[in-house]
Amino acid sequence: MCICINCRHIYNCEIYRFIEEQHKEKLTKRVKPSFIPNDTILNINIDKRYNNITFDWDLIECLSFIEEPGLWGKNIKKY
Repeated sequence: MCICINCRHIYNCEIYRFIEEQHKEKLTKRVKPSFIPNDTILNINIDKRYNNITFDWDLIECLSFIEEPGLWGKNIKKY
């Protein structure tokens, strides 16, 4: 699971925007990302089933992480 959903920087983070683009989703409401986090680690799970390959991108480590539980869920709005 991506730790971004409980991070204070989710709405303006460059890495989370990248993850959204990889998932081909826009789930957060925010303007152009302006925050570049420090020392991040991405985990990419590869699922190969029935001649179909999918990727699941998750941020699992970030030194800029500041916990703010529930922030993402309160403000979710699909675009």
